[in-house]
Amino acid sequence: MIDSALHVLKKYFGYDSFRKGQDIIISRMLAGKDTVGIMPTGGGKSLCYQIPSLLLPGTALVISPLISLMKDQVDALVNAGIPATFINSSLPAYEGRKRLHQVAVGRYRLVYMAPERLDLPDFKQALDRMNVSLVAVDEAHCISQWGHDFRPSYRLIADLIARIPRKPTIAALTATATPRVTSDICRLLKINPNSVIVTGFARDNLNFQVIRGQNRDAFLMDYVKKNPNQPGIIYAGTRKEVDRLHVKLVKNGFAAGKYHAGLSKEERAHSQERFLYDDLSVLVATNAFGMGINKSNVRYVIHYNIPGNLEAYYQEAGRAGRDGEKSDCILLFAPQDIRLQKFFIEQSDMDEALKKEEYHKLDQMISYCHTESCLQSYILRYFGEKDAAPCGHCGNCLDTRKKADVTVDVQKVLSCVKRLRERYGKTIVAKVLAGANDRKIIKLQLNRLSTYGIMKERSQRDIGDFIDFLTAEQYLTYRGGAYPTLALTERALPVLKGGTHVFKKGMVRAGQLEGHDALYERLKKVRKSLAQEALVPPYVIFSDQSLREMCASRPATDHEFLMIKGVGQQKLEKYGRTFMQAIAAYEAEQADEAEKNKAGTAD
Repeated sequence: MIDSALHVLKKYFGYDSFRKGQDIIISRMLAGKDTVGIMPTGGGKSLCYQIPSLLLPGTALVISPLISLMKDQVDALVNAGIPATFINSSLPAYEGRKRLHQVAVGRYRLVYMAPERLDLPDFKQALDRMNVSLVAVDEAHCISQWGHDFRPSYRLIADLIARIPRKPTIAALTATATPRVTSDICRLLKINPNSVIVTGFARDNLNFQVIRGQNRDAFLMDYVKKNPNQPGIIYAGTRKEVDRLHVKLVKNGFAAGKYHAGLSKEERAHSQERFLYDDLSVLVATNAFGMGINKSNVRYVIHYNIPGNLEAYYQEAGRAGRDGEKSDCILLFAPQDIRLQKFFIEQSDMDEALKKEEYHKLDQMISYCHTESCLQSYILRYFGEKDAAPCGHCGNCLDTRKKADVTVDVQKVLSCVKRLRERYGKTIVAKVLAGANDRKIIKLQLNRLSTYGIMKERSQRDIGDFIDFLTAEQYLTYRGGAYPTLALTERALPVLKGGTHVFKKGMVRAGQLEGHDALYERLKKVRKSLAQEALVPPYVIFSDQSLREMCASRPATDHEFLMIKGVGQQKLEKYGRTFMQAIAAYEAEQADEAEKNKAGTAD
């Protein structure tokens, strides 16, 4: 059975072996055993139902939450020579009916459906005529109210399964399920808890990093400047913040787009398409963007504001490096963002029990931002892997910055906040410490305080950044509503009394991702040209990983080209000749250049 699956894997998808856990889940599917599969983003969840769909009789029905995901998946399958389609609200009614009829008569091996359509009369009628062998529930955590992205429409799936005359095999797949959510998935889909396959949550190609107490804008601009041609996503907590960061990036010359619910449907679709097609290198977005986005070559995900919980964070960060290449996941922590997340919880229509749960999850998210232990291990423990070892490559594991004693400056700031009676925010505190001579300071007579000007050797911006450090390290906290004021915490008192010293590490500098050589850039252009002709995103043609392998091995024959990861028979026939000609032309140019240099040296 698994030999047949390996044959399909190579023929259609171009891989010689399965990733961890794929073979177990696929074997269970082919044996008719219902299964919950929990695999990290980029771990190959889709193949766990796509391969059985080609070996089992009839049609595989895939329940998927987002239109963009369906289109991406279907584009990739059709490109690989697999009959697949989707039916959702993006189609005109007549086209939807046409596809339903084609599905009913067995034209497609896979059909992707939004859960909201399962209850519609035309689908129920078509279902009676379908031969459904497999129901795959993608993003299965959406079925649980304890998950971070609960979709009530997912509760329709159990009724759908019950309506099918001959019970199909059920595959429920997700990347971000806590033990509690996993239990909910099993209960609601009537899957035995012993049928859960967890392959581990670790993503060893992702480099996690939390940056506290630094100027976020400065770090962000420096990072994007150092990685100008690398595709990346920047998540911000509000539409206003997305708009501001987008303007800032565009003004600095970056090919940036934006995505949030305040834009029209057409504007969102345009931004998403330009990003997927590599016309934009950066997309600034709220969490309205991304679930199910299949773009494999996102090289970094930066969170400008903290998400509300670790499930959301790990799913959003996990959109980086889906192709297995090294990628960065950076969280820029500022304590004032906590207030925003608490506001979101309070304004929601959740009952008190769920709100309490969300506050608990937020506390765990905040603890992640403050931990000095391995970041990946912290995440894995959250998802139930109690014995997770340090990863050795996250920001904390690799932190070698030296600590400087900043106790005296800390005492100056804390004293100023105390003398201001904890009635003012960061801007006023910084102005007083810097000795600013503006009208408001004079009018309020704050220039008469003993702490006025005691840090005049530093700029207001520098002092503001230092205050951010103190709030991040929990010596100061914000109080109040729209105009929050700074207040001392319990940690501040021992410092003021001189009994405790405070140490500060040096600034974190933005890193640079691995660059590309000239052949790689040429193959990227070839890929983009083919993608434009086929009206699909470039990664549907070949992943970045496949292009890197082409650069390394430089295939010149069909057999050699088939050895590249991600090259199946269909893609060899479609694209092999074009890429091999591009490689041969590059090698010829390099040889000519070498010959010229040799001749020049001889002269």
